[in-house]
Amino acid sequence: MRSLLRPANLYVLLTYLALSLVPFAPWLYGHVVEHPGQVVAIEFLCWVTAWALFGRPARFHWLLLPAFLSLPMELYLFAFYGKGISSHQLGVVLETSPAEAIEFLGSKIWLVAAIFIGVLAWWASSWRAAWNSRDLDWTDVSRRVVLAALGLAVALVIYGATVGVAPPKVAAAPAPVSSGYHIKVEASPSTQPAPPPSGPVQFGSYPLPLLPHWAKAPFDKDSFAQSWPFGLGSRYYDFYRDRMYLAELNRLSANFRFQAHPATPGDSPQLVVLVIGESSRYDRWSLNGYARETNPLLSKEANLVTLPDVITSVSATRLSVPVIISRKRATQSLRDGFAEKSFITAYKEAGFKTFWLSNQISFGKFDTPVSVFAKEADVVEFMNLGTYNDESSFDEILLGPLKNAVNDPAQRKLVVIHSLGSHWNYSHRYPARFDKWQPSLFGVDKPVYTDLKIKPQLNNSYDSSILYTDWFLDHVIGTLKDSDVSASMVYVADHGQTLYDGSCRIAFHGHNTQYEFHVPAFVWYSDAYREQFPGKVDQLLRHRRAHLATENMFHTLLDLGDIRYPDDRLDWSFVNSRFRQHTRYVDSYGWTDYDNAVLKGDCHEVIAKGKPLRR
Repeated sequence: MRSLLRPANLYVLLTYLALSLVPFAPWLYGHVVEHPGQVVAIEFLCWVTAWALFGRPARFHWLLLPAFLSLPMELYLFAFYGKGISSHQLGVVLETSPAEAIEFLGSKIWLVAAIFIGVLAWWASSWRAAWNSRDLDWTDVSRRVVLAALGLAVALVIYGATVGVAPPKVAAAPAPVSSGYHIKVEASPSTQPAPPPSGPVQFGSYPLPLLPHWAKAPFDKDSFAQSWPFGLGSRYYDFYRDRMYLAELNRLSANFRFQAHPATPGDSPQLVVLVIGESSRYDRWSLNGYARETNPLLSKEANLVTLPDVITSVSATRLSVPVIISRKRATQSLRDGFAEKSFITAYKEAGFKTFWLSNQISFGKFDTPVSVFAKEADVVEFMNLGTYNDESSFDEILLGPLKNAVNDPAQRKLVVIHSLGSHWNYSHRYPARFDKWQPSLFGVDKPVYTDLKIKPQLNNSYDSSILYTDWFLDHVIGTLKDSDVSASMVYVADHGQTLYDGSCRIAFHGHNTQYEFHVPAFVWYSDAYREQFPGKVDQLLRHRRAHLATENMFHTLLDLGDIRYPDDRLDWSFVNSRFRQHTRYVDSYGWTDYDNAVLKGDCHEVIAKGKPLRR
């Protein structure tokens, strides 16, 4: 025992203890750690396994290098977003260009570099201490006993995975007393029971018995992934699996069909447009009551119906857009990919020519959760050939391609416009003539959004970006008016922004605040559209104040185009008489019912009144 207290040995042991304490970092920020006792048990088992397999820490210390390098990112995500590294976060890193990362970090890039150098020095010095010491070697007979026990445990896991695990024995419940009511309970995706095995596994001519439930592993994959440092490997594996799935998604969904068709026969001209906003916040639109006049043009548009209560399930573009344009449910949004196609394919099946016009960066053109859907369109144009900095194009660059789409000889057309909206840096989203509120960040080279000193400039520039969005959307509507055909347009933002509101010390997006979940949305229709579909307009006006979510957009957009398919959900379309409100889930410490939550502090953090569904 005295040898363990030598400086080198103590340094190694304290290093491993520090890594093991990472899952408990949320406690420092007032967050909950789920199943802390189970996490401790898993980590202890992992350390024992590593020590037993390798005999001495110097031999497995190399395996810890990814955990050391991931540590700053994990702690940063806990501090600012309340959750650690996930497949989604790794996807954001992969899909972020170096230029955008440098712009986002600004002068703090040197601090980040210094932190990583320090972490590498910590890893190297602790490895050297482990290599020079033999006091931590495990060489006695107990190691062989532990290895035998671990081998048995692995064999039981493999047996259970191959043959199956018997269900737990429970006492028979008393028969319920009938109350005259019949209640249907739907299991959430995370609580669906596992399907039964197709049949008993045979060993020769003998069926193998199921593994007794008491011999089942006492933890699952998600619990293991929560632990540190070894559980990090499970998260990286999930990321790898999601990327492979994305790469194969076009092939896997190649044969998918909605079997969509027009609800009524005929080939009258029709134009449907979806504009996907970026980082736009509901309460910064004067259309929604904001004191500053950020929507002077849209406020004058006839036939424009605002939707004051629309929420997005998750505040990240790569995860929120698929929910808007496909049947992907909110509770599935944290996983990349979706086995179905988007509403673009349904429109194509119904005889529409389809266009995807984007001012987002095209580096994600091949295998991001959004681009796999964009590829479904007949015409795909990525107009932003720069970065998200001042070399990027303004959204007005999309007006030319939009006019080309409107003038296309096809009788029926769908156009999806993916704008850059209010993506950070806000002052790069508009020309100088829209820099209305001062002081602003316009002309400031690489401002650091994490610097609270620039809060007034940041907010002023954000409002100016909304003012420019107003101008852009008004010109989109003007282009549709010039077409003189039956036209409808839906605008919805992918997510909002938190902007150091009151005493709140966070900004940007990726958090669980009302400011990021509550998004601006509206529908505009031409006079010709109202003449053609008066019932849809009447239902739109009837349901405009309903509790809506981005999950409603797919079904509503198909209904706007008067398109049907065999298993359509008209009860999710707010331009239909069958519309019914549904539970709106948001990603806040699990899947939280947005309408059964409270708002905490000036950040308006969305906190469930009950227990959220497990992610």
